[in-house]
Amino acid sequence: MSLRQYEYALAVAEEGSVTAAAERLRVAQPSVSQQIRGLERDLGVKLFARTPTGLVPTTVGRAFLREAEVAVRASRRARATARAGAEDLVGELVVAVQMGFGTRRLPRALGELRRRHPRLEITVFEEPSAAELDRMCRRGALDFALMAACDRTPSDAHRLGDEELVVVLGEGHPRLASERVKLSDLKDEPWVRFDRDGTLDAVLTEVIRDHGLTPATAARVSQAATAVRWAAEGLGVTLLPASAVPPGHEHIVRPLAPALTRPVIAVVRRDAGPAERTLLELLRRENWPGSAQESVPLSHIA
Repeated sequence: MSLRQYEYALAVAEEGSVTAAAERLRVAQPSVSQQIRGLERDLGVKLFARTPTGLVPTTVGRAFLREAEVAVRASRRARATARAGAEDLVGELVVAVQMGFGTRRLPRALGELRRRHPRLEITVFEEPSAAELDRMCRRGALDFALMAACDRTPSDAHRLGDEELVVVLGEGHPRLASERVKLSDLKDEPWVRFDRDGTLDAVLTEVIRDHGLTPATAARVSQAATAVRWAAEGLGVTLLPASAVPPGHEHIVRPLAPALTRPVIAVVRRDAGPAERTLLELLRRENWPGSAQESVPLSHIA
């Protein structure tokens, strides 16, 4: 088995066909087919099943591809580290961010990273589940994660600062007359909440529980921007990090009294290369309320 076979299998899984995978890889279709057959022969299993919509991984294929992805990424990082000189970084950097935590600061840091190292390929995706982020970090599928501190926070995580939590009210809501809002003033309000396994709903649940509230749930959504729009229409109030509020809705947002914040941390893979270290340094230079410049033990940030 070879890394090339792993890369071909991953491309087929993503594209759903050998033809599309070959076009993406810029190789002949028979070459991809031959490599996949050889891989299946070496493994003694079928990795893909043919369906009306294309090729899909089998159950054992999905398990294999998860590990193949880790191996391919590790190989790319090794090559990038070997080729990276003092003046330039090459290769791929995979970054995950939880919705609303560092949302406004990460684009600036990544923009500066790209300006410094234009040959570096950066992949960013939002992952709302702390458990999923933790699993991917441990598998080595991520290079860098920006997230809220939680009970799974690694002891060597880097605390960057805090995100303030705010409430979003409907247009014309009487509490908009106040500069700050007490959660107790919202005890009779319906709430727009988030997916149950997501970080935003975990934060909201913790806050309302700590304040002795038992609010009705008006709706559940998966995206912060959707929650803000629905709250603006009067469906219910919602709570989220200030960074998650999309532009144009600032007039219906109020901070809490007393203020509530959540620590934001960066989790970097243990064998971090120059790209991860540079991004961490750029994020540290951002203006973070309650910022701290060192790694903070879990007991200090949970």
